[in-house]
Amino acid sequence: MSAIGNFLWFILGGIFMGLCWWLWGILAFISIVGIPWGRACFVIGAFSFFPFGKEAISRRELNNKDDIGTSGLGVIGNVLWFVFGGIWLALGHVMSALLCFITIIGIPFGIQHLKLAGIALAPIGKTIVRKEVAAAARTFNAQDAALKQRQPG
Repeated sequence: MSAIGNFLWFILGGIFMGLCWWLWGILAFISIVGIPWGRACFVIGAFSFFPFGKEAISRRELNNKDDIGTSGLGVIGNVLWFVFGGIWLALGHVMSALLCFITIIGIPFGIQHLKLAGIALAPIGKTIVRKEVAAAARTFNAQDAALKQRQPG
């Protein structure tokens, strides 16, 4: 089912927003200091081309540990991203979502655009994985937290 959704998504506008992500990625790479944001743009751009069956998840939630993108530096990076690029990509996704909501068939695509708009606002510290992997990571983390809660001390 996700293959059909991805095909329809791609031909009905997903290609446009994916290319917008890649354009911002190229601009970030040209600036040199924007290379970390550029890398995120290319990853999320590929996700924007074919989003069904995948999910954006925090790397902290996936690996159960912090890294540079999930730390305070990641927060600073997301604030900078929001000001310079995130707001524009998010607006593009919101506008695309509004166009999709015009028809009943477009509602799932509009919802996906709104999810991508949320990712556009703060992409640093996130990664794209299959939905099954995200669910397994959440289950593992919940079981680990429950086990730690039961242990004394």
